[in-house]
Amino acid sequence: MSTLTYAKALNLALREEMARDERVFVFGEEVAKWGGSFTVTQGLLDEFGERRVLDTPIAEEGIVGLGIGAAMAGLRPVAEIMTVNFILLAMDQIVNHMAKLRYMSGGQVSVPLVIRTPGGGGLSMGAQHSQSLESFFIHVPGLVVLAPSTPYDAKGLLKSAIRSPNPVIFIEHESIYSTKGDVPGEDYVVPIGKAAVRREGSDVTIIGHSRTALVALQAAQKLEKEHGISAEVIDPRTLFPLDRPALIESLKKTGKCLIVQECWPHCSFGSDTAFMLMSEAFDYLDAPVKVLSSENVPFPYSRPLEVAAMPDAGKVVEAVRQMVG
Repeated sequence: MSTLTYAKALNLALREEMARDERVFVFGEEVAKWGGSFTVTQGLLDEFGERRVLDTPIAEEGIVGLGIGAAMAGLRPVAEIMTVNFILLAMDQIVNHMAKLRYMSGGQVSVPLVIRTPGGGGLSMGAQHSQSLESFFIHVPGLVVLAPSTPYDAKGLLKSAIRSPNPVIFIEHESIYSTKGDVPGEDYVVPIGKAAVRREGSDVTIIGHSRTALVALQAAQKLEKEHGISAEVIDPRTLFPLDRPALIESLKKTGKCLIVQECWPHCSFGSDTAFMLMSEAFDYLDAPVKVLSSENVPFPYSRPLEVAAMPDAGKVVEAVRQMVG
């Protein structure tokens, strides 16, 4: 067992999968010579060479199109889009081709393409570089959407994504690349579609993914210590397909649920999940399911305003106190 950063865990997953399967190759803007904007692909060029680690032009639609063609030809491409904000330039390839080709070919063609992309706020990078767009991809049938919160899951889920026959959107939060955690040295995978119980509790369920899973844990500790409220924290890890049974089982135990997300509130992962829980677990609810989101504004560049726009542990504590109180 080693203590690794989130970024290093991703790097290790890529190294192991590239060594295990010669069909795996990595490509994107500045992933080769510079090792990626967040150092995730650092050292891969030296180890695997320029045929398997490729720098591309600044052309997101072309990057994804290349990946789709390579996947259809039997390779296992891993594309990096420098941030999720730039993925909007490739939405035609993702929505109309990557997600649909298996269905439209009657299963004759698979697209085992992984798109890694950093997202989220907290680094004062402005409105066009701080967005959480995972709800866009959840809306599209045919895509698997992953959002790990820990180094352990970052490595294990990326390995599962690369081995999956399905197209995967793999979202990494920019502000947690430096967070550390225990990562086994041996080969392992984290199953797609399986949520994790990060903390047991009895009074309220808090659901958070990516950075907000860590926020939920901070809030749960405060709630226990300062208010005597026992919060269970569930990290979905896979946003689609969602582990609905795990969320419902937790709600059966606690009777109350708060969903914390960095997405905007409307037509979001949180609102859809809240609707699902109230539809499928209504008889177990002691209060309506609530969703705590980022403010419905473009993220400000100003650090104090950006912090004010994002969910944090204090806001989670207050929302839970209102529910339980």
